[in-house]
Amino acid sequence: MSAESQTTDAPRLLAAIRVLYMLKTVWAVIVALLIGAIFILLAGGDPIEGYTALFKGAFLDYWGIGDTLVRMSPLLLAGLAVIIPLRAGLFNIGAEGQIYIGALFATIAALYLPDVLPGFVRIILCMVAGALGGALWAAIPGVLKAYRGTNEIITSLLLSYVAIYLIGAVLHAWLIEPGAPYPYSREIDRELELPIFMPRTQAHIGIMVAWAAAILVGVMLWRTTLGQSIQVVGHNKHASAYAGLSVKRLTVLSFAMGGSMGGLAGTFEVLGLKYRLFDHFSPGYGMQGIIVAFLAALNPIGAIFAAIFLAGLQVGAGSMQRATGIDTTMVAALQGLVVLCVAVGLAFRFHPDRWRRRIAAWRGRG
Repeated sequence: MSAESQTTDAPRLLAAIRVLYMLKTVWAVIVALLIGAIFILLAGGDPIEGYTALFKGAFLDYWGIGDTLVRMSPLLLAGLAVIIPLRAGLFNIGAEGQIYIGALFATIAALYLPDVLPGFVRIILCMVAGALGGALWAAIPGVLKAYRGTNEIITSLLLSYVAIYLIGAVLHAWLIEPGAPYPYSREIDRELELPIFMPRTQAHIGIMVAWAAAILVGVMLWRTTLGQSIQVVGHNKHASAYAGLSVKRLTVLSFAMGGSMGGLAGTFEVLGLKYRLFDHFSPGYGMQGIIVAFLAALNPIGAIFAAIFLAGLQVGAGSMQRATGIDTTMVAALQGLVVLCVAVGLAFRFHPDRWRRRIAAWRGRG
C-alpha cells in the first residue's frame, strides 16, 4: 500500500473508531441482550420468540404503546433528576424521596386549591407545587454538601426513606380517605385529571411535559451560561472557584433542579394515573432513574430513548412470559445486565492521539 493511500485511510479509520466509541451504549445493550438470550436458553425458552413477544407487546401493540409511554414518564423524569446533579459532579441517589414529596405537595394543592380557579390553572399550580416540593427536598442534601461537606450519596439516599414514611404518616393523620381499607388520600377533582391523548389508554399529557422537560434540560445544559457553569463545576470545582463561580450556590441549585424533575414525576403519578396519593405508590422509579441516566450517558435527550427502552422491557415482560413461559423476573435480570454492560463501557475512553499512534504502527507493520 502506498504512503499516500495510508495517509488517506488513517483519518477514515480514526473516524470509524470514534463513531463506534460514541455508540458504546448501543453496543452495551446489544451485548446485554445476547447474554440475556443465553439465560433464556438455559431456562428452557426460545430467545427469538421471547424477545419478539417482548418488543411486540411493548412497541407494536396499541395498548402496549400506551402502557410503555405511561411507564416512561416517571422513568424519564427520575433520570433527569439524576442527570442534572451528575453534570455538576454530584450523585443524587434520592430521586425516590423527591418523587414522594412532589406527589405530596401536588396532592395537597389539588385538594385545597379554591374551586373558583379554572381547572387548567389549578393543574399548572399543582405541577408547580410538585416541582417545588421535590426541589426543596433535594436541596437538603445539596445544602449539606455545599456548606458542611456531607456525603450527598448518603444523605439523599436516607432522605428517601424519610420521605416514604413521612407520606404514610401524613396520610394516616390528615389526608386519608374516611373508611379507606388502605392508606390513600381523598380523590382529586375530576377537573384536575390530566387529559388523555391516546383514547382507551392511560397515556396522559404529562408524558409530553416530560419530553419537553428533557429537551429544556438539554438546552439549559448546552446553550445557557447556567448550564455551562454547572458542567464546569462538575469537571473541576477548584478551577471553577478560581474562575469566580459560586460552587456552593451551583451545588445547591443543581440538586434543587434535579429534585424538581423528581417532584414532577410524583405529580404526574397523582394527576395523570392514580388520581389520589397512595402509600408506597412508587415501584422504585427513583432507583430506576439511575439506570436511565447512565444508559443515556448523562444526555437529557438520550434519556428519552433510554426511558422508553426500559419502560418497554417492563411492559413487554408479561407478553414474553405468556409466549415462552419465562418468569418476568428475567426482565429484571436483563436490566441488571444492561447496567453492568454500560458500566463496563464507561471504563473505556477515546484518546485520538493514542489511536493515531496505533493506526500508524499497524500501517507500518503492513
